[in-house]
Amino acid sequence: MEFLLFTFVGVVHLLSLSSGKPIYKNDISRRTFQEIREEIASYGDVAKAIIDLAVYGKAQNRSYERLALLVDTVGPRPSGSRSLEKAIQIMYQNLREDGLENVHLEPVKIPHWERGEESAVMLEPRIHRMAILGLGSSIGTPPEGITAEVLVVTSFEELQRRAPEARGKIVVYNQPYVNYSTTVQYRVQGAVEAAKVGALASLIRSVASFSIYSPHTGIQEYQDGVPKIPTACITVEDAEMMSRMASRGNRIVIQLKMGAKNYPDADSFNTVAEIIGSKYPEQVVLVSGHLDSWDVGQGAMDDGGGAFISWEALSLIKDLGLTGQPGVSQQRGNHVCGRGPCLVLGGLMRAPCTASPASNPATWGPGPWEVRCASVLTGLRPKRTLRLVLWTAEEQGGVGAFQYYLLHQEPACSTTSTGTSPSITPMETP
Repeated sequence: MEFLLFTFVGVVHLLSLSSGKPIYKNDISRRTFQEIREEIASYGDVAKAIIDLAVYGKAQNRSYERLALLVDTVGPRPSGSRSLEKAIQIMYQNLREDGLENVHLEPVKIPHWERGEESAVMLEPRIHRMAILGLGSSIGTPPEGITAEVLVVTSFEELQRRAPEARGKIVVYNQPYVNYSTTVQYRVQGAVEAAKVGALASLIRSVASFSIYSPHTGIQEYQDGVPKIPTACITVEDAEMMSRMASRGNRIVIQLKMGAKNYPDADSFNTVAEIIGSKYPEQVVLVSGHLDSWDVGQGAMDDGGGAFISWEALSLIKDLGLTGQPGVSQQRGNHVCGRGPCLVLGGLMRAPCTASPASNPATWGPGPWEVRCASVLTGLRPKRTLRLVLWTAEEQGGVGAFQYYLLHQEPACSTTSTGTSPSITPMETP
């Protein structure tokens, strides 16, 4: 149900704000609030159709089942691994079979890091085997490990104040959890700051507000000109325990072993699929998630859920949209296709194609007219292109997304920005 709720929010949001008029750079919309409100209200039937399909129709629980199949089949998908590339190929085939348009792979060079065996044992003031997880891109220790005294600090500021004490030691960060964006800086920059003051390694309290003796992992970054030292996350419980020990004056000694290795960049792909816009196909509304994960879990929520909800957003529109290639003919009279009713110049003819149109022919103009059989052309098609991108190597610092940006960026002078979601009109002609 959680997946469905996210799906509803994401898909209904796609319906909302734009009048279908392109809004270019340095231009503003002149529509009134009342006009916007009326347009949003006009999509009530569309929103209901999407919700009904997702909750009660054939799409019920579909995104969950799709996700479960992938993660159960492939498992963890770390950057540079064979399992990630297997997942990408599976998703490429899935998107093609789903009937989405312009399904393709865009090459990306991505980091390849492997964790290897790792352990941390407190030797003083007592023997205690600690749960740790090495951080992405960390180097390993020598085979015999690093055995050193510990310096416990609660902030970068405290580390700077106690810099003379840090040389030749393992720095343990027991930073309080404030929020993710603030606290994650210790995971990302902890090794660099410790290395600057001569530490041999760093251990970071997991960036979490709650723990059940569960260390976290994630990316960390080295800095040019600063020695690279091994770094890992420890549990909240162990960080707090060592902080208490240090406050009593206990000498803490840890033996750290990490077999982490960095390999040359690997070949990978961003996975792309679209529903082409009917009116402004060059204007793209992007929905996305990433297929890669860390190696210690299946990545079902980070970010399998996001990736599959994004796929589901396009699937729902597709299922309510064009089910095949529209049949089109150009004629100067009554069109006979035998497959009515037909769509004529954006207006639905209420009579079958084999009969004279119910609308007044005088309103049609001199022609020629474009006629599309409703038995072939049905449902929804967005005015703007909906593009699904399943990123690779997001966990390594948004590598796939950045390379996508480099590939697709436009000169500033020709950039088009809507700042809105695509409008979708029932039975709209391209």
